[in-house]
Amino acid sequence: MKLSIEEQKLIESVEQGEWQSILTPSRNNQIKKCAASTLKKTQRINLRLSSNDLEHVKMTAVNEGMPYQTLISSIIHKFVTGQIRETKRGI
Repeated sequence: MKLSIEEQKLIESVEQGEWQSILTPSRNNQIKKCAASTLKKTQRINLRLSSNDLEHVKMTAVNEGMPYQTLISSIIHKFVTGQIRETKRGI
């Protein structure tokens, strides 16, 4: 792959140690705590879905390359943290 002159200069700059991380130890600890709490599974629930919905979730999970339960958990997490929102549909 051919790099532009700008890209070559950037690589040289990085290799010469001209760049420093701005990640502070306190921010690094905060990120680690958030990651640990996100990955920790603390409670189990039972959920009833229509067969059709479950099949669509399973197909989506296969396309995303993850287990369907992980996909459901991710959707719930994104919803409660405001990363995705309900939209109103016209009838």
